[in-house]
Amino acid sequence: MIELEGVPELIDPVMVAAFEGWNDAGDAASTAVEHLEREWKGEVFAALDAEDYYDFQVNRPTVFMDGGVRKITWPTTRLSVVRVGGDKPRDLVLVRGIEPSMRWRSFCNELLGFAHELGVELVVVLGALLGDTPHTRPVPVSGVTSDPDLARRMDLEETKYEGPTGIVGVLQEACTHAGVPAVSLWAAVPHYVSQPPNPKATLALLNRLEDLLDVRLPLGELPEDARAWQVGVDQLAAEDSEVAEYVQTLEEARDTAELPEASGEAIAREFERYLRRRDGGPPGGHATAEGGEGGSYLRDNPGGRSRPAKPPRPDAAEGDDQDQGDSAED
Repeated sequence: MIELEGVPELIDPVMVAAFEGWNDAGDAASTAVEHLEREWKGEVFAALDAEDYYDFQVNRPTVFMDGGVRKITWPTTRLSVVRVGGDKPRDLVLVRGIEPSMRWRSFCNELLGFAHELGVELVVVLGALLGDTPHTRPVPVSGVTSDPDLARRMDLEETKYEGPTGIVGVLQEACTHAGVPAVSLWAAVPHYVSQPPNPKATLALLNRLEDLLDVRLPLGELPEDARAWQVGVDQLAAEDSEVAEYVQTLEEARDTAELPEASGEAIAREFERYLRRRDGGPPGGHATAEGGEGGSYLRDNPGGRSRPAKPPRPDAAEGDDQDQGDSAED
């Protein structure tokens, strides 16, 4: 039994988790949770014992100076709580860590123990994968669950994926078997510009999380960072004709695939989201969002600071990128 001290009784708590590593292309998912911790000034109330789950030759501890004293930070997974204000306040339990090196079942059981003690009603795990998506288009974010009833209620995709998985897929299944509703949100990161950070993908995950939970999240400077990221990638791609041609091919494929979605109903849904965010007032929480509401609707027009890699040859092996792309169904 996990006993928590110093944590107040929570209101309709939702656990939002992200893990660095295989399920975190461009660091988009872990950065999203880190952003919420920073904007809301979340205070860590628990941390998992690093000795139990991490290989320190894979995830090295770091040494730092604190007032002239050398200290060590160990790789681990930490939990914090923040309160979302507004007409219907609720609490978010933020989980941010590194994909464990071992004892995954024990790792998930320990997180579920915290969820049980805190009365968590829903677990949302954020992930990011490499995909054939152009950086010039809105970031695709898919929501999947193993629960068919939850899929219908929350307009999610019921996962049918089979194959290698990461801690996101394992934790989601552990939640399902424990009777805890669980959802994973996946952002697709262009594989030709996979270097972190990717603020555009982080912003897309947070916007999708807003819609899923029907809460307002502080976006801070993310919209501006996303714009700068896209402008930077635009400039770098323009310097390489092969990359520019490849991006154009991806754009044409994406636009053709999405043509049926350009319907009156789809446009009406997006306009409703715009009105809800515009009229809802500033987001609640322990810190206010900087940059105002207007920034949240610039999320589909942003860019990068690192040179995109050459597009893969058609005959190149799919390798790890394809494995990671497949895991989105998890």
